[in-house]
Amino acid sequence: MKFKMAEKSLFAILLRSPWWISLSITVVITGASKALLPPEYFFFGAMGGFPFVVIALITLWRQLRAPSTAHVAATLARVTAMSWRDFSAALEQALAREGFEARRLDTAAADFELLKAGRSVLLSAKRWKAARLGLEPFQALEAERSSRDASSCICVTTGHVTDQARAFAAAHQIRVIGGTELAQLLRPVLAER
Repeated sequence: MKFKMAEKSLFAILLRSPWWISLSITVVITGASKALLPPEYFFFGAMGGFPFVVIALITLWRQLRAPSTAHVAATLARVTAMSWRDFSAALEQALAREGFEARRLDTAAADFELLKAGRSVLLSAKRWKAARLGLEPFQALEAERSSRDASSCICVTTGHVTDQARAFAAAHQIRVIGGTELAQLLRPVLAER
């Protein structure tokens, strides 16, 4: 079960930051507890830093598991060299590994409908090779989401998303998957091929 956390919460920000920042917060809390609290309450004050230790460990684990920059570049080069048939099959297989049931769609805006836990998510991936994605594909995807009453949308790309398109995607909760995230998603599937 995945928990959804506000993107601007302290813990969400720390999960995206280097691990040592959370550990530094723990050291500060422990130091402040030692300096400001009576000795019999030091332990309780220092325990306030425990959540930050957990965040540091989670972040460290994620950073150690993340693929290297060279691996991401090699994976993206391999992905951009694929045909639509091969790429869509690899993407469908990777999504199945994540627990999604992927249904192919025959629309201009969305390529898959992903079903999981009673939720429907539309995914657009046909323009994965585009060097630059502007506003139009995101507007079309949002219109398709609205007409199908899907809960959210995902756009897969190896290219650059313009600032205007990124702002539209954020405002309409369209998740953009590219770069490292796309390489991590496809890594197990491409390793098998």
